[in-house]
Amino acid sequence: MLALAVVVALVLGGRQLAGELPRLTAWVESLGAWGPVVFVAVYVVACVAFVPASLLTLGAGALFGVVTGVIVVFVGATLGAFGAFLIARHVARDWVSQRVARDPRFTAIDRAIAADGRRVVFLLRLSPVIPFALLNYALGLTKVRVADFLIASAGMLPGTLLYVYTGSLAGTVLGATSGAAPARGAGFYVVLALGLAATAAVTILVTRLARRALAEATAAA
Repeated sequence: MLALAVVVALVLGGRQLAGELPRLTAWVESLGAWGPVVFVAVYVVACVAFVPASLLTLGAGALFGVVTGVIVVFVGATLGAFGAFLIARHVARDWVSQRVARDPRFTAIDRAIAADGRRVVFLLRLSPVIPFALLNYALGLTKVRVADFLIASAGMLPGTLLYVYTGSLAGTVLGATSGAAPARGAGFYVVLALGLAATAAVTILVTRLARRALAEATAAA
């Protein structure tokens, strides 16, 4: 009962956190070398507390750039997803079951995971048919093994790269216009824009292929 109360407190706290994201990112930026570590911790809490991860992912791109941003987000998202997974499996199973029961897609996904857990979870990460935060909890109700759950987290990388790249581009443009960063030539921004377009195109293609494969897997199950 106490553990469930802690989960509820995290969710309520997460709603408060969502409204403080701009101030929070500014604070993380002021921490210097400790910024990425604190950002990972915040991301973990956000995943458990149902805070929209997309805003934090964009913020990571603006704060840390593409490479560091992807690493920070991937570590935070994996740890946060695993935390939600463990809560659903060992602490708040009944509460999560009630939420998941409202989504008829989960029944087919559950059967598919029983047949081929790692592959199906990987496809769900590439093209989530259930929102990220809820999916993390929902997977805790399935029979997927912990190792398969963690390995399949690699499916988050294409979407993470797209959001981080977008945030990095937005941060570069805003920094240049505000004078906080050196001015760049038009060619620099053209290359950035082309890179973003290419990343988006690949991500969309991968997502569509994953969605088709996921539909086939659930139908077969």
